[in-house]
Order: sequence, then structure tokens, then C-alpha cells
Amino acid sequence: MDKKYDFRKTEREMQALWEKEGIYRYRNGREKKVFSIDTPPPTVSGSLHIGHVFSYTQAEMIARFKRMQGYDVFYPFGFDDNGLPTERLVERDGGFHAADMPRSQFREKCMETIESYEADFRKMWQSLGFSVDWSLQYRTVSGLTAKISQRAFLDLVRQKKAYMKESPVLWCTQCRTSIAQAELEMKEQETTFNYLEFQAGEEELLVATTRPELLYGCVCVFVNPEDERYRRLAGKMAKVPLYGFEVPILTEEEASMEKGTGAVMCATYGDTADVGWCEKHGLAYREVIRPDGRIAEHVPVIGGMKVKQARAAIIEALEQAGALARREELTHLVAVHERCGTDVEIIPSNQWYIDVLSQKQRFLDAAEEINWHPAYMKSRYRSWVENLKWDWCISRQRYFGVPFPVWYCKNCKKPVFAEADQLPVNPMEELPGKKCSCGCEEFLPETAVFDTWATSSVTPLINARFGESDDRSREILPMGMRHQAHEIIRTWAFYTIVRSLYHTGSIPWRDIMISGFVLAKPGEKISKSKNNAASSPMQLIETHSADCIRYWTAGARLGTDTFFSEEELKVSKRFLNKLYNAAKFAGMHLEDYRPDYGETVRLLPPDLWILERVKEASGEAAAFLEEYETGLARKKVDELFWEDFCDYYIEIVKERLYQPEKHGEAERRGAQHALYHSLLGILKLYAVYIPHMTEYIYQSCFRGFEGAVSIHQLLWQREKADELLLEFGGHLKETIGRVRKEKTEKQMSMKEAIPELVITCPGKLRKLFKQSETDIRACTNAAAIIFRS
Repeated sequence: MDKKYDFRKTEREMQALWEKEGIYRYRNGREKKVFSIDTPPPTVSGSLHIGHVFSYTQAEMIARFKRMQGYDVFYPFGFDDNGLPTERLVERDGGFHAADMPRSQFREKCMETIESYEADFRKMWQSLGFSVDWSLQYRTVSGLTAKISQRAFLDLVRQKKAYMKESPVLWCTQCRTSIAQAELEMKEQETTFNYLEFQAGEEELLVATTRPELLYGCVCVFVNPEDERYRRLAGKMAKVPLYGFEVPILTEEEASMEKGTGAVMCATYGDTADVGWCEKHGLAYREVIRPDGRIAEHVPVIGGMKVKQARAAIIEALEQAGALARREELTHLVAVHERCGTDVEIIPSNQWYIDVLSQKQRFLDAAEEINWHPAYMKSRYRSWVENLKWDWCISRQRYFGVPFPVWYCKNCKKPVFAEADQLPVNPMEELPGKKCSCGCEEFLPETAVFDTWATSSVTPLINARFGESDDRSREILPMGMRHQAHEIIRTWAFYTIVRSLYHTGSIPWRDIMISGFVLAKPGEKISKSKNNAASSPMQLIETHSADCIRYWTAGARLGTDTFFSEEELKVSKRFLNKLYNAAKFAGMHLEDYRPDYGETVRLLPPDLWILERVKEASGEAAAFLEEYETGLARKKVDELFWEDFCDYYIEIVKERLYQPEKHGEAERRGAQHALYHSLLGILKLYAVYIPHMTEYIYQSCFRGFEGAVSIHQLLWQREKADELLLEFGGHLKETIGRVRKEKTEKQMSMKEAIPELVITCPGKLRKLFKQSETDIRACTNAAAIIFRS
């Protein structure tokens, strides 16, 4: 081993070794049981930050752990490179807008951009030492992925689970596309309650609304049938202020008697309640807001204006007309598009949907079949499913994505679907190759593309090459584990469960591992949009080492958020220095070690104890890793290394290693044997966390004896530890610890001799202590040792 560890040189060398030897290559389950991992494909929307490193590395540790438990690990990596986030990136980098050029030209620019970003992303993951089989890499916009996505869509059409209809849809006027319920965020906004004077015959009827710009879209006024204030008005007509047309006054049990005046304006469409009421009462649509976010030109007073401008203008007009009774300031929650923060509108549109509302119980039942880690995350999923109000809208009016394999007959407007052998197909560039059932041969292509979640929700199918000649569904489905962040439980987790149940009849994975966020400060997660990550992952790796970053990522409990600053890495560096120095010490004393010493080796109780502690720690760490608790597992390994191995065992056997003439050659060889096997056991445990340094130490000190090309091909010990030896070790540490404490309190050097050491121990441990007397005397510098029960 080199005197000083050069992480920049060594980490590159170890990565080259792994690639050359194919250490992480999936073997198709030919010799071992398969453990498959559904890895979240990072969105190609800009640079990565420490938050990505945090969650992805925790999951990568599980891949390494499973491999060292004897599994053939199917560990792919993908890139989510289609949809709005990528479009925004390309527009920002290129300084142009997708709408200003032919779609084919924009797509070419998107492909050029994502190739560059994906290369950088892959380099970063490789620099972190990810044990990915890169031959399994996929892209959500590739030809194969498009083929599988389109095949899955046609499967849903056949099942009557996918359908098209014109209906009110959540719409982002900034992105100019439909969105799904899962893409909403609720944001507090300051606004006003405006009390408008409607006229009901000879009576004035005050109606309060926060959306006066929708006044032209008013289709009725609702009152609660139990509200005595308005019972006499039910069934009559009300004249809309400013515009003068009349609308009916109807009763509705859901109309709140406490909010505003109790008389509710129903307009198309102010919110989801309006949508439900219009459908329930058969109320016609009146257009106000256009898809571009402007008021329709035919709307008097405010036509052509943007929504907020129109709101101010109509309030002024109402005041001038004497129809605004009063205004009240209030703060309320408004639904915004999570991608851009724009207030979401509801407008009618032709869109494609996947039926989820009719199967809510099925999706709730699926949650019980999946092991959630941490377990409390399941309640977030259940709450989302229970509160679903819309079917899943999967069509987007965007440019860069997987196209729908659909045309529409120019004559009868009926949808015509692509045949299986046409996939993947782009209907804007190709024709269906058949007549419509009505005999027409002219078609209009579907111009929408799949929502990005509609493609990433089939990652298990993409990994399985669903429907291809080399379909490996039987090998890897259901997948062993999915890892993801908690904020996309409502999207990626839910949507994947939906798609898997519909396409395979089974859950997509047995376990789901849900990580927390990295926070820049309390309540603020590190993100690209906030630009609050001080250094890029590559800068951190080049400055501090991949192993240093990796060790830090395992410091938090699963599912919990954590803070990050570069100061946090001091702990990692101290640990890495300690491990390297301990390995150098061991290497120095193992230069003449031979594993075939045979009967010339005498293992003393401290040697036997440390070997049993490795077994115990291996079992404890494995139990936590089976629950995906990388941090709690690391704590168990740290206790073994720092306390038992470094603070006690090495100090106990030092003299035996240095002075065989005093202790005996067989006893020295016993210490060598225990040093070799305990350090190797510790390295195997840490190989999950810091793969580069552990590999380097293995190559330097152990490969010649072990035979395996890489430490990552070795298996953890899973034997039960000897309880008597563990109890002995606990008493031994306590004894030595008391001596150290007393010397410290008396300001004595640890090397200073003490005349007598009295050891009190249970009778069952007396023999072990007697056999360890020379080691104890050497470690404590006790002139005499007296044993008492």
C-alpha cells in the first residue's frame, strides 16, 4: 500500500478495473437468484446537485449489498429525456422557442442537447462508483422505449382503460398544455372576495367571488336548500351584473352557507366544484378563458386581456356601474402548475385519459402488497388515491415526447390505431396504411404526445423489454425494489402501480425505498430552480473524493431530510484516514502472513472475540439493510471498526504482533489470522459504502489469498456469533476502558506501568480472561493481574 492514499488516481483505477472485469454485469439469473432494481431516470432538465447524489447513492448501496448477499443484481440506469422539462432546457440553452420552428427541427435540437447532458450525467454517476450495468441503459425518448410505450397504450385501449373525450381539463396557460392532478401544487396567494350585486326580480342578491373575471361565464347561482335566507329565490332567475343576461338560481347541497353570502356563482370554470356542478345539473359551457391565458375576444369589457389584467379591469367596471358592494382582503390556496408556478385554469379540451377513478380500491389493495420503506410513506400513497377526483390525463400539447399511435378519420372523425408491426410510429410523418371502417382513406394525425409520466410510469416494462422477442419479464418482474423521493409518490409511484396492474396484473415491485430531501436551510430543499447548491457533484467529488461523498450520504435515516454543507464532509475524511491507517498497520504485520499456517497458529480469546464481533456486526448491518436503512447499518459497522477493532483489538494485540519472542510465534500468527479476517470482514461491510478505498486495500493485501478479482464479488458472513465470546469481549473492553479512564484522571501516560490490576468477571469468563492475561498485561502495563469472580 502507498504511504499516502491518492483518491483521484485510485478511484479512476478502481473504476477501470470494475469495467474491464465486468464486475457489475447482470448475468441473466443463470447462476444466482435475481434482484432487480427500478431506478428513477433523472430528468434531463439541467445540472444535477447534491440532492440527486444523496438519494441515488443510498439506493446504489442496496445494489452492492444485494450483490454481496449472493444475488445476480439487475441494476439499470435510464434518462427521462422527453417532455416539458427537457423542452424548457433546450429553449433556455438555445435561446429560442419550440413554437417558432418546425417540430422536426426542434426535435433534432432536443436530441443534440440531451446527448450532451446525458454524457455529463453518466460521467458523474460513474465517478461516484455506481455499480450499474451500463449495457442496460435506456432513454425514455428512444425508439425502443417509444415502441414499448405505444404498445402499452394500445393495450390500454383494447382493455378500454384508455379513452379520449372532450371535457374540462386542468390547463397550464404558460406551458399551453393539459396537465394531470398530480402536477398541481397549492400556493398561498393574496386576493379579494368581491361582493357583486345580482338582481333576482325586485330583490338584490349579493354573490361573493374571487374570480370576477369569469362573470361572463356565469351559468347559474347556487344556494343551499337548507338556507332559509334564499329558499324563496330557488327556481327563479338572477340577472348578472354588468352583462345583463339571466341565469337560474338552483339549489345544491354542497353550496356552503358560511362562505361569503351563501349564494355561490357557478362559472365555467372557476374550480373543480364548478366542473362537478355543471355536470350534475346539466349546465352549458360559456367560454371566457382561452388556452393562451387570455380572455376570449367576444367577452365584453375584458376581451383579449390576460387573466390578472382582466380581473382588475372588471372590478373597476363593476365599481363604476355601482354593482360592487364591497371587497374583502383574504389569503387562500390556489392550484398552480408545479413545473412553472402558473395558476392553473380549467377549460374544455379533447384529451386522452387513463381510467383510474373506477379502480381506486384496486390501487389501494396494491399498496398492501408492497413493502414500504419507511412504512409510514404508505399513508401518503393511500391519501392520494383516496382523494383522487380526475382520471389521469396523459396527452400533452407539447413537442418533444413519444407520439400517440393514433390518426383520426377525416370523414367520420373516428380514431384509427397503429398496428403492432408499425411501432414505433409518428403519425405526423406516417400514415396508418389502411382504410377507416367507413371507407375513408384520408386521416388527420394526433399531434399531442404522451405526458412524460406516461412513459416513465412503464420503466418496469422498459427494463423487461415488454412484448419484445427478448422479453425478460419472467426474470425481473415484479422488480425487487424501486427507489424514489417522497414528493413523487403521487406521480411516479402511483402511476407505475396503475400501469403495472393494468399490463401485468401484478404489482411492479415488492419493495419501495423512499428517500428524503437534502436541505439548503430549514424547509428549503436543494434544487436546480432555486440555485442553492454551492458546488456541483463533480466539483465535490474532485475536491473531496467519491468515497467521502458516499459515506456522508449514508448518515441519515431513510425518508428523512438532511442538511448539507461541505463542513459535513470532515467526518467522512476523518473516517477514511482512520481506515487507511488501520489497513496500513495491518498490511505491515501481514507481509509474512500465510493462510495455511495450520497447527502453528494459536488463537487467543481476544482474537476469537473480534472475529465473532465481525459476524455479529455483519448480521446487525444486514438486518438494517434488508429494511433499506443504510444509515443505521453504517452505524453498526462504524461501532465495530472505531471501537472494537481500532480502539481495542489493535491495541490489545500490538505487542503480540511486534514481539513474538516475548509472546510466542504461534500467538503472533493467531493475531495475524484474526487481524487478516477481521479487517477483511470490515472491508466487506464498508465496501457497500466506500467501494474505491475498500477495493484498493483488498487488491493490495487480500486478493492474492482470496482469489476473487474484486472485493465486491465476496459475500458477507451470515453466521450466528458466539454469545459467550461476545460477552467476554464486552467485559474485556470494560476492564481496559476503566484502566484508561483512571490513568487519564490521574494524568498518567497510557504506557505508564500500574502495579496491580484486579479483574472481576463472571465465573464462566474466568478461563477466557486467564488465557488473555499476557495481552491484558501488555495493553494495560499491569505488573500483576488478580482475577476475582
